[in-house]
Amino acid sequence: MDAIAHMRCPWCGERFETLVDASAGAADYIEDCPVCCRPIEMQLRVGTEDDYRLQGGRGD
Repeated sequence: MDAIAHMRCPWCGERFETLVDASAGAADYIEDCPVCCRPIEMQLRVGTEDDYRLQGGRGD
């Protein structure tokens, strides 16, 4: 299942869209902000097939 999530960068505050693939289950990964290029620590948690939660943080 691919979906588009709307996020706000914890570094620069700009909003952006990111692609989420919840078919493999929960995941922790790093994604660079498309605006300021700083690393965002992403945590994907998956419930049912259409239910997921994506959080991003600075990690500092």
